[in-house]
Amino acid sequence: MMKNIISAVLLLISVTLSFKHAWDTIHYKNNPESVKMMESLGISETFTPYLAAVAIVVGVLLLIPRTFFVGNMLNAILIVMIMGLALRAGNYRMVLIEIPFLAMPLVMIWLKYPFKFK
Repeated sequence: MMKNIISAVLLLISVTLSFKHAWDTIHYKNNPESVKMMESLGISETFTPYLAAVAIVVGVLLLIPRTFFVGNMLNAILIVMIMGLALRAGNYRMVLIEIPFLAMPLVMIWLKYPFKFK
């Protein structure tokens, strides 16, 4: 029971973060810090809509039981990609900040989808 509660809380957090990141990525020009971060990572302006689309897809995939695993894997891949870009840019602080967010989809895979209907 506790495992399902933890899994449900992590699912809610992960889906919320995914949609929030998609929204922030679409509206990154409104936040000067986001523009600076994207430029420092080497993410071009033409690539940002694709990042937002993938974030939305991840959020939707996480909500569907059959695509839960794929959504978590895609989320982990995105986080590793951001960590790699941050390492290339020399931003080690960002890499360290992303470590818990990388652990979250992996823990969610281990805990499994919380709402199994039998």
